[in-house]
Amino acid sequence: MSVTHTWHIITGEYPPGQGGVADYTRLVALGLAAHGDRVHVWAPAVADGEPAEAGVEVHRLPGGFGPRTLDALGRGLAGAGAGEILLQYVPQGFGMRGMNLPFCVWLFERRRAGITIMFHEVAVALGWQQPLRHNVIGAVNRAMAFALTRAARRCFVGTAAWEPLLRAIAPARAAISWLPVPSNVPVVDDPAGVRALRKTLIVRDGKILGHFGTARETWIAERLGAVVPALLRERPNTAFLLVGRDSPDLRGRVLARAPELHTRVHATGALAPAGVSRYLSACDVMLQPYDDGVSTRRGSMMAALAHRRPVVTTAGASTEPLWSQSGAVALVNIGEVMAMGAALAHLMDDAGERTRLRAAAGALYAERFDLAHTIAAVREGG
Repeated sequence: MSVTHTWHIITGEYPPGQGGVADYTRLVALGLAAHGDRVHVWAPAVADGEPAEAGVEVHRLPGGFGPRTLDALGRGLAGAGAGEILLQYVPQGFGMRGMNLPFCVWLFERRRAGITIMFHEVAVALGWQQPLRHNVIGAVNRAMAFALTRAARRCFVGTAAWEPLLRAIAPARAAISWLPVPSNVPVVDDPAGVRALRKTLIVRDGKILGHFGTARETWIAERLGAVVPALLRERPNTAFLLVGRDSPDLRGRVLARAPELHTRVHATGALAPAGVSRYLSACDVMLQPYDDGVSTRRGSMMAALAHRRPVVTTAGASTEPLWSQSGAVALVNIGEVMAMGAALAHLMDDAGERTRLRAAAGALYAERFDLAHTIAAVREGG
């Protein structure tokens, strides 16, 4: 019989608030509750109504993790009873423009309670060529991580690229391990619904090139605009589908370079997870470029793998070796725009390679990224 635990999950965002950390935290909370654990989530207040979810008690906090918030959080934790603290950490997620060192000191003072920290990010990069304020934020971020690694009993990082930086800051015996993020889009098995979507987007025997993610990253928008129009011009039966809440904005950026393609570039806008799943499953190939390279902290890539989609993506400084070793994606270097277009064209035309990548993507996701691995790692030391 498995041992049950009580968890106090502290996060800077939680649904119905939007964001990758919000979605991830909800998955972890529900996964722990499904194992019979008692789960409390402590998150900022939201204007929208609170969804009721079995086994998870959500406590909304006033303010932006300043003194008033910390006072309310301290009293709330004391009243809710003993349990391990699980912090979902992004420096920018706790107010003060990513420099909330008092919050980290507050946690350090509670280190005997048992604290586990998931570092979704560690610190802003330092560099002589960037504005002074960025370096100030980066320096304070490192001071925050210094305090947090001394408060924590265990630390996880969402990508292996963060581990060397965190180990350089942490005490010598700190327990730090890599815990890749799972997909936050559950796979919906609805072949008829997917076929119906495809009929609205393409003519018979046409193909759909897809992209899932955010329009807020200018580098991604520029790469899509540089590569996709040429591919569509060469393949009249191909459509480009942008999936996600920011997709209308991203569609506008792409069409600014190729307005004549407006009938073949589509955007879903915001959707419920089931709708996102159907649109992802409708894609024949996906293009997922990242300016630092694909990594295991990219939830959009996890969703593509979970849906067994053939993907063209980028290799860069943050890219872990498993991406090339697994053979589950088509990789091009971040600066090679022409190579990206060539890889896309090859994959659109090669049915056998698409079949191979679908199988490899599904196998890699099941082996390394499924939510079950996350829950097992968190509960193992709880």
